[in-house]
Amino acid sequence: MSGRLAPELHRLRRALQRLDRQAVVVLLAAPLLAYLQLLVGRRTFYLDTLAPALALPATPLAAWTWWTVLQGVLGFVVPVALLRLGFRRRAAEIGLGTGDLRFGLFVLALYVPVVLIGTWVLSADPAFQAINPRVRAAAHDWGIFLLYELLFLVYWIGWEYLWRGFVLFGTAPALGLYAIFVQMLPFAALHFNKPAAEALLSIPGGLLLGALVWRCRSFWIAVPIHFVQMLALDFWCTLRLRTGLNGLDPATLWHLLQQGLRAVSMG
Repeated sequence: MSGRLAPELHRLRRALQRLDRQAVVVLLAAPLLAYLQLLVGRRTFYLDTLAPALALPATPLAAWTWWTVLQGVLGFVVPVALLRLGFRRRAAEIGLGTGDLRFGLFVLALYVPVVLIGTWVLSADPAFQAINPRVRAAAHDWGIFLLYELLFLVYWIGWEYLWRGFVLFGTAPALGLYAIFVQMLPFAALHFNKPAAEALLSIPGGLLLGALVWRCRSFWIAVPIHFVQMLALDFWCTLRLRTGLNGLDPATLWHLLQQGLRAVSMG
């Protein structure tokens, strides 16, 4: 028995020695960080467990703050620390540089008008108005709306860096272009509980976003891609909720914007 086991252990040691240490750490740490966010980052965890135990404010905005900031820490701060301090990687090597800024801005300029139109149409659906903004007080107070969106930005930085920064650039030295496909897998898996169309679109969406970040050599371009989409949807839904206007014609749009500007000026 021991005669058979010894060669296997030797093969195992040799195999482990050939593994890229950075890729191994990244591929083990990423799902662990995602699981921690799902386990203790949920707003229900904050309201049901954390707030009562620590006598913290048990409000939707406080729960939103917990959810978004924790994602920022687990998805951005911890991964960056692992790559910068643990493996001495330069900022540009792990997607934190500006990269090809001109190309990124060009893509963003093409993307934003499409998103503004698409979210304008979606916001006419009462189903979207029922859940956006996710903190309902933000729909009735522009100060809360601004804070809500700034916190959402923190969330997107953490979410995007975990997959399009940490996993993509963290495994790129070992996997090359295959890293684009690897970063898509957990991203798509975390969309399995979404509506079927959104879950299916997460596969090509994850690939395209990964390819864009790879082309730009910077994860930062992925942040406004997601952030602008949700900001626009929240903004349109808020204006519709405030005014009660659900049409899609140009006159409705103009009247809605007028009402929205008036509401902003009045606070």
